[in-house]
Amino acid sequence: MNPGLLKSILVKHGDTQEALAAALGISLSALNAKIRGKRSFRQNEILAIKRRYGLSADEIDDIFFAS
Repeated sequence: MNPGLLKSILVKHGDTQEALAAALGISLSALNAKIRGKRSFRQNEILAIKRRYGLSADEIDDIFFAS
């Protein structure tokens, strides 16, 4: 997980963590735990983020699966 990259995408799109959490149907604290690596993003959440920001498969890989 690359939290900095995800946060930069939010900023680029003028979005907030609160808005993203609402769009995913989770609490802000749950989103923060996922961003910090304390919990994992579910596949449906990753897909929702991909669609919300128009991300490519490579961008998704860079955010969620790069080591």
